[in-house]
Amino acid sequence: MPEKKKKVNEEVSVNEKDNKHIEEAGKAPDSDIMVKADGLVKIYKTKETEVLALQGLDLVVKKGELTALIGNSGSGKSTFLNMIGGLDRPSAGSLWVDGQNLFNMSERELVLYKRDRVGFVWQNNGRNMLPYLTAIENVMLPMNLSGASKKYAKAMELLELVGMGHKKHNKMNMLSGGEQQRIAIAIALANNPSMLLADEPTGSVDFQTANYIFDVFTELHNQGQTILIVTHDMALSKKVKRVIAIRDGKISSERVLKEQYADRVKETTIDWRAEDTQDEYAVLDKAHRVQIPAELIEELKLNDNKVKISMRNGEVVISRPEDNQ
Repeated sequence: MPEKKKKVNEEVSVNEKDNKHIEEAGKAPDSDIMVKADGLVKIYKTKETEVLALQGLDLVVKKGELTALIGNSGSGKSTFLNMIGGLDRPSAGSLWVDGQNLFNMSERELVLYKRDRVGFVWQNNGRNMLPYLTAIENVMLPMNLSGASKKYAKAMELLELVGMGHKKHNKMNMLSGGEQQRIAIAIALANNPSMLLADEPTGSVDFQTANYIFDVFTELHNQGQTILIVTHDMALSKKVKRVIAIRDGKISSERVLKEQYADRVKETTIDWRAEDTQDEYAVLDKAHRVQIPAELIEELKLNDNKVKISMRNGEVVISRPEDNQ
């Protein structure tokens, strides 16, 4: 009888913890937090299959941060970006952006959220600009939709910010890919969004233009703009103060820029692809699980799906099972 009572008490304790976690997920985050994802799940369904794109993703981004998301194709990073941008609905979990609960939004609220709260910069410039409008007309277009005043003056200010003021009367076919991308940033900033989202912003430009685009992001970040960038650009990601790696729909690790590189991100003499600029940290989820980086798995040359975990001199050591037999 005592053993049965103890088991019941343990189950109650577990349920209390689960309920507390659910209650916390439903609360608005602190005012200094821009993005809070808690147990985020996304399932894409077809007639024959279901694809689990996000598998309980947890992430907090504070206001004013410049953060990069990296991961292989199909890892879930673009799906997560679309969630934050209000372009896709989560299947389960909790997602707050700038104090707004994206789960509880009506369709009208979602339209206003996409117009006023977030700005998008896409790799495909066809999604960023209307080809029959000039650069300044493209920048003013979002302001027309929101009823902003002094549109022309503000549009010129944004074009000057990205170094494109002299191209204000040019249409899309008169601009290079890099010029289009810089104007896309101005368009994304037109309605003073709380958060700027960029999907592969340097993916189709040359090295020099990529550096200029990153310098624009850095300047915006210094002015307090919250920016989230999805990228495969190794040189760009190694300059960012915080890099989130997503693998199989979950956060697998974080990289943090080393202090000695913090004031050198604009230097062009550094080989940013080869330089070891960041410290990498594995991420523990709420169940205390951790993903081992893929390159370490390859180095271990595992023959099965098990590893040996031990403690040596205050450090956790992961090794192949046969190495400990």
